[in-house]
Parts: sequence; structure tokens; C-alpha cells
Amino acid sequence: MELKNLAFLSEQSEETGAVGAIAYSHPGERFHGSLIQDFDLLVLIVHNTDQPMSIVEHYRYGDLRYQLIYASRSDLQTTAVTGEHYNLMQCLIEGEIIWETDHEISYLREELSSFGNELREQKLFHEFTRFLKMYVEAKRHIQQGHVVDAYYDALEALGNWARIVLIEQGIYPDHAVWTHVEQLDRALWKLYQELTVSSETLEQRVELVLLACEFSVMSKMGECSELLLRVIRSRKEPWSINELVHHPQLRFVRNDLPLILRKLVFRSIVKESAGWPSLEGEGREIRYWMET
Repeated sequence: MELKNLAFLSEQSEETGAVGAIAYSHPGERFHGSLIQDFDLLVLIVHNTDQPMSIVEHYRYGDLRYQLIYASRSDLQTTAVTGEHYNLMQCLIEGEIIWETDHEISYLREELSSFGNELREQKLFHEFTRFLKMYVEAKRHIQQGHVVDAYYDALEALGNWARIVLIEQGIYPDHAVWTHVEQLDRALWKLYQELTVSSETLEQRVELVLLACEFSVMSKMGECSELLLRVIRSRKEPWSINELVHHPQLRFVRNDLPLILRKLVFRSIVKESAGWPSLEGEGREIRYWMET
């Protein structure tokens, strides 16, 4: 059956604010995880809005069962940066464009698949904030004697480190991260093996990874945080934490921003001043700035 015969794929969808539709079909009998599940087809309807949508519907048309997902440009951009729901990116990049207005789907596909400087910088900062969070969590758990939890955190931190390596090489870190890292960074690959298959005790393996994280990746804090540092340098007036967490360029790391900001202050990369009265009238609000 021709996909264009389905009403929801016609350009009448423009009436709902959609700018295009992409179909991703099941490739034979190959298992495709959460993207297709047991559906024959996934259809992604893209809307030109900055508001999140994430609406999912299931339909049947004759013998064809399909999953319909409505997503905004914001949803897809967030997916590209955070790596969450990467299946949407896979559908956008690999699926068949059924219809589009003014080539908007083609342009969006090119924008995200080219992994240009803006997206690369956002993803680098996001991965570093996640790395830092898992590193801190691993240290906390090991100090409290929760070795298994520390192991999980350390493994997650290594995954973030691996994605940082790929991003620095201009490679978008998809699901095959360690396959790439094995060829690109033998030291990191060896560290991964030390954590996962070494004969040392679990606690010793975690301690080794934490030591490596401290000396190898923490030295890249300034470079990986350039997106945040450029925002801070963009004006002479110091920033409040509330202003920074609501800055549109930092929306992808909003939850972890306070942690990395304090680490940047600790390393004297960012300065702090406590000279502003708080809105509640008690204490002095801390604000952040950089020397030019």
C-alpha cells in the first residue's frame, strides 16, 4: 500500500500546524526495540513549535498497524542533545519523508545529522554535566560504603566520558559508543575493562576509575563548559543562578547546572559575589561573573 494514501500523511495535516511527516518502516523481521515494537510502521509528525508535544497514538489501517508520534522541533532538538528517546532521531534521520512544507523536514534533518558546532557544543556540555554528576554520586556512595551503587555510578560516568571523546572527534555518540571508543581511545577502553572485568575487588576498581576521572576529565572542565562560560561573559552584570538555569541556551542542563557552576567557582574559573539583597530580605544573594 502506498504510504501517501493514508489520510494522516497528507498535506491536510498542515491544518494542525504540522510541517511534515516521516515514515519509518519495520526492516523485515529484524528486532528494532522500543522504536517500532511490534508495529509495522512508525509515523513521525513534526510541528514547527518550541513547545514540547510528545503525543503518541496507535492505529490500524486494514492489516497495517502503525504508531503515530507527534513531536515538535523542540522535542527533536532536545533528543539530539540529551540522547533521550534517540529513536526519534533515528526516525528523523533514516525514515522516509512523506511530505513537508518548504523543505522544513529536510532542513531539520540536515541540521541535526550534520552535527554542527552549535549542536556539538551543547551536547559536549550536556555530557560533561552528566559525567560530573555521576562522578560526584560515585564518590558519595563509595564514602558511605555503598560499593555496588558506586560501581553503577562509575560505569555511567565512564559512558559519559566515552561520549565526550566521540564528540571531540566530531562523531555523534549513538548507541554504539564503546565500539568507537575501542578504536579511538585505548586508554579509556582499558579503564573500562579494568572496571568491568578486572580481578581486583569491586571497591578497588571503582577507586581506580574515580582517580582517573579526577585527573583526566576534570582538567577539561573549562573546555567542556564553554557554552556556560560564554553566557556568563556575555554581559558585565553578574548572573543569579535563577537567571542561568532559565537561560534558553542552557535549558538542556537546567537540573545539573548548579553543580557544575559551583565546581567552576571552586576551580576559580568563575567568580562569585555576594552583594545583592535577596528578594526575601534576608542574606545576600550570590551572583556569578568572569574576568574579561
